[in-house]
Amino acid sequence: MLKGKSIVVSLWAVAVLAMGLSAPVWSADRVIKVGTLKLIHAITPYFYEKFTPPGYKIEVFPYETPTDGKNAVVTRSVDFGTYGLAAATLGGAAGEPVVIIGAQCNRGMAVVSGVNSGISTIKDLKGKKVAILPGSTQEVVILDRLKMEGMSIKDIQPIRVAFSDMPAALERGDIDAYVGAEPGPSISLAKGVGKIVEYPYSTPTGSVNMVMTTHESMTKDNPELVKVFLTIHRKATEYAMANRAAFVEMAAQKLGQPKPTIEIAAPNVELTWNTDADWVTRAKYYGSEMLDKKQIRALPDYTKFIDTSFVSALAKTK
Repeated sequence: MLKGKSIVVSLWAVAVLAMGLSAPVWSADRVIKVGTLKLIHAITPYFYEKFTPPGYKIEVFPYETPTDGKNAVVTRSVDFGTYGLAAATLGGAAGEPVVIIGAQCNRGMAVVSGVNSGISTIKDLKGKKVAILPGSTQEVVILDRLKMEGMSIKDIQPIRVAFSDMPAALERGDIDAYVGAEPGPSISLAKGVGKIVEYPYSTPTGSVNMVMTTHESMTKDNPELVKVFLTIHRKATEYAMANRAAFVEMAAQKLGQPKPTIEIAAPNVELTWNTDADWVTRAKYYGSEMLDKKQIRALPDYTKFIDTSFVSALAKTK
């Protein structure tokens, strides 16, 4: 014999059919999980919601370090993740299933020294305590800059410091300079405790910085979702770059920094999404530098590691 609850459900179904109606279909949005960093040039994901089509929902997960962001993609804790080219290359070189499907930003870096440090050029870093985050894009860039000046890492005192801790470390006098990521450099400038030594974009790597990645299986098993996501990413990127006030407002809100600081940082950030031929050439050069410095044992398989097919198709659309 049916229990009371089952009888009620059955009677409801009969009534619905008797009225010639269809039973309601309950559906949930496909949640797209996106990992990002707590940096101004990683702010694009916070604009995604504005451009997300019906049937999808965006969830953003902020990470402190590039390695954390990369690991989230590898373990499929997120569907897509943005972080520095260095962390991605480390993963690709180690055979991890991480694939670059687009770009996130160019620029966003700076070498900063204390205002009274006497450091005005890269050569002035000799013998100084310089904060560098291992495994970051900035690490390889500064090593390349040192090489261009006839120096090496042995000529400075490298100190491991997270990007978000660099401005405070400089202000306390714990370090003489740092190779940072925005808004760190602008925080030091706004407080009057730091000065820009240079924006290190003169190497063959140029201004290439952060990338957009996904798990290898995503490109094979769910290419349609990749297309949907990259369309959102492109629209959000172009919107943020065309609306400086909205860009500054969002960065100030999500990073907890005063607007004047963000306004200083904004010109040093170029949000982007495309990976054209020039970009790929610079990314491969970057990988060769990591190999030369023995940060990786072998180059990634670039036929798998960088997949430009999605953005190439997207670039042909308006």
